Amino acid sequence: MKQTKPFCISKEEVWESYLSVKRNKGCAGVDKESLEAFDEKAKENLYKIWNRMSSGSYYPPSVLTVSIPKQDGKVRKLGIPTVGDRIAQMVVKRQIEPRLEEIFHEDSYGYRPNKSAIQAIDRARKRCWQNNWVVDIDIKGFFDNINHDLLMKTVEHHVKESWIKLYIKRWLTASSETRSGEQTERTTGIPQGGVISPLLANLFLHYVLDNWLARNYSHIPFERYADDIIIHCKSENQAKMILSEIRKRMQLCSLELHPDKTKIIYCKDKYRNENHPEIQFDFLGYTFKPRKSKHMGKKYLIRFGPGMSRTAKIKITEEIKQWNISRRTDLNLEKIAEEYNPKIRGWLNYYGQFYKSELYGLFYNLNLKLLNWAKRKYKRFQYSWKKAKKWFGRIIQKEPNKFAHWKLCVAI
Repeated sequence: MKQTKPFCISKEEVWESYLSVKRNKGCAGVDKESLEAFDEKAKENLYKIWNRMSSGSYYPPSVLTVSIPKQDGKVRKLGIPTVGDRIAQMVVKRQIEPRLEEIFHEDSYGYRPNKSAIQAIDRARKRCWQNNWVVDIDIKGFFDNINHDLLMKTVEHHVKESWIKLYIKRWLTASSETRSGEQTERTTGIPQGGVISPLLANLFLHYVLDNWLARNYSHIPFERYADDIIIHCKSENQAKMILSEIRKRMQLCSLELHPDKTKIIYCKDKYRNENHPEIQFDFLGYTFKPRKSKHMGKKYLIRFGPGMSRTAKIKITEEIKQWNISRRTDLNLEKIAEEYNPKIRGWLNYYGQFYKSELYGLFYNLNLKLLNWAKRKYKRFQYSWKKAKKWFGRIIQKEPNKFAHWKLCVAI
């Protein structure tokens, strides 16, 4: 059959990309079209995407910019493309991700197939035992300051298809738009929230950092999850040296290390007992610091390792508070468990991997809220905390799997 379009993109590829975007869900973009609304005319909408991408006439709409509050009181700008644009980005991502996976460093963990944050934390944990010092790298405004020219050089090194390069350039320069309609042209950076953004960010940092470290300092191990970076060193002098060199490297690549958040940390424990001002750091929701730990199942000693961070605890405590469980007297215990177990199970699976006892306080508090629910729900408990506690204890013993956190045996 004669090819009538300048770019060879199959309709099947667009369809598969649509299914991937649909699985990932997400909000509407600047056009306010939800996934549900897109689905109502899916065939027509997908044809338009295919037709325009195949002919070279696809131009991405503006990216909706929303502000997400951070724990430090500041905000993170999140860019949300339209549903159609997410599908177009997925088409390109599916094309180039397999070839980029072949060149990415084994210690790059973020947003990659068969890689996870838990793997990165576990590798960091073991390397902290083997190395006395850590450099905690924080790149100031990383996503907002990626240099387009440097990024395109890395893209062109691995991508030969002209249509892929064309659309990546267009996505890089697509304007951002607030909910009030205010538009801003983009000359640097890539929007957090785009389907292809994590892949492009990984490619950029592969050449800025991963590959550079592997070529020049192969004896110095590291873990990187997107722009969260931990580097392990044998000595304080080595840590100071590599930090100085990385700072120079970042400047060459139009990036800057955060002056306050980038730190050198001493991995203090029973056998490394020097006094230094910095003896802990946060990485992917965990705080690495000296902790009391059982050795060989018998005696306790101090080891340097990860446990759920204070920031993560505050965030989860606030979320549990917003559930307002004690006032959900319209539901029975089974319905409450059904509604909240997926979230509880997710916290357990992530934060329960290391130093699980950091979760006890959170789940004790959750049990108190369930107990308050019972006192409101059942009149016989309204004036007797003791009776409510006995009833609650019997429920836990009888049905220990009803709530996901009950397997930790967190009693009242």
